[in-house]
Amino acid sequence: MRHVLAVTAALAVSATACAGTAKPDTDPKGAVPPIVWGPCTDIKRPGGQAPAQQDPSVRCAKLAVPLDYNNPSGDTIQLALIKIAATGKHRLGSLVFNFGGPGGSGVDTLDQAAKQFESLRGRYDLVSFDPRGVERSAGVRCGSDADMDRWVSLNTLPLNEQTRLAGQAANKEFARLCQRDAGGVLPYVGTVNAARDMDRLRVALKDPKLNYFGMSYGTQLGAVYATLFPKNVGRMVLDAPLDPSVTFSDRTITQTRGFQREYETFLKDCVKEGCDFGKSVKAANANVDQLMNRLVTRPLTVGGRQLTQGLASTGVAAALYSELSWPFLEKAIAAGIKGRGEALMYLADSYTGRDERGHYSTQMSSFPAITCVDSAERPDDAQLRRTWERSTGISPLFGGEGSGGLCRFWPVPGSDQARHVNAAGSGPILVVGGKGDPATPYQWAPRLTKELGTARLLTYEGEGHGAYTSGNRCIQRRIDAYLLNGKLPARGSVCEAT
Repeated sequence: MRHVLAVTAALAVSATACAGTAKPDTDPKGAVPPIVWGPCTDIKRPGGQAPAQQDPSVRCAKLAVPLDYNNPSGDTIQLALIKIAATGKHRLGSLVFNFGGPGGSGVDTLDQAAKQFESLRGRYDLVSFDPRGVERSAGVRCGSDADMDRWVSLNTLPLNEQTRLAGQAANKEFARLCQRDAGGVLPYVGTVNAARDMDRLRVALKDPKLNYFGMSYGTQLGAVYATLFPKNVGRMVLDAPLDPSVTFSDRTITQTRGFQREYETFLKDCVKEGCDFGKSVKAANANVDQLMNRLVTRPLTVGGRQLTQGLASTGVAAALYSELSWPFLEKAIAAGIKGRGEALMYLADSYTGRDERGHYSTQMSSFPAITCVDSAERPDDAQLRRTWERSTGISPLFGGEGSGGLCRFWPVPGSDQARHVNAAGSGPILVVGGKGDPATPYQWAPRLTKELGTARLLTYEGEGHGAYTSGNRCIQRRIDAYLLNGKLPARGSVCEAT
């Protein structure tokens, strides 16, 4: 989707060129300050409500890391950390999480999602962090909330040259705002530096090896860590994996195909259960198409805002990440057809990181900031047109230029170092791929497994983005057995959907 794959711009071209090429530290212990844990004072919770009394087992802290690893004695940035203490006596150490993005806040997400990992908390301190460039960790922001409102509302229909050029103009303006506002951090927010940060976090936690659970983009971060620090890898799970080697175009086309397949599966399930907006798949799809086309010229008023076609499409895509969201998506689409856009707007806001006060998280700015630095690709207009034509041919609703459309205008050159992974010399890594994952399609799971060289693949045959949080007991038991007891699933293991 064009809106989600945004662009950010920056400064110091010479600094970026060297920021991604430094060798990893072999022994960072002397340079790592201790962590001083204390109360969490700024966690963002749904609805903006803080608990009346803070759980004393939930603690927060900051960790100083070099801004530029080629100049470790120079400027530093502060990484925001969260820890939820283990409940059992026989600790295995810390289990560090990255929940994806790139650009998602690990501090907020772990606070909200900790109950899903209770079986692991018995023996691990659950730890996460806002990676560099995200939220509290020198978070990248581009323009005002009003600027972001305009950008995420941009329509992707009708499929014509005027729409495509309007998207390019918006991306170029967004890049200008990022260059103006983001400051000197932009050259240094890539995954290679985030992996170096994670090794400093490991040392500060006093763990001899890094035990890690990465989801979605977090799988790329984990794979890069294992490439840079193979001897420091403990028990590592990579769930819903990316293949970091793919081009922007291949990623866009593969993800478009994945979202379209998941959308069609949703429609079939909806009709089977008695769909609120169509008695057959054909009728339901036609009604969605009519709604989207109508919103291009007649957006729905929601409070003081307008639900555009672009926002509605984002809302639909957001709900396709989890099968648990499908009943709500059915109601949201049916309400939109009847002229009420609140539910689709809610889904879009949940995806773009907009809260009830109209304030955005850094998600939509951090994503392109990291994505564009992680690749040397800067596609020209002819390449982007081919991607746009192929992806919109697969799905008018979900196709677009992808990340390349934003990175084209990126003034800071990227590096391909984070696209090449090989964990030779590491301990065994568990890769978990879902057959019905729209965002990280299954084909990337065996490819990443092969690229790492030390990994084993576990297959989930269910729907949605991410296997462990789907609630599937087979998946949870096998991942828990590995993280708690070091027992890998047998080769070729498959968990069926329930």
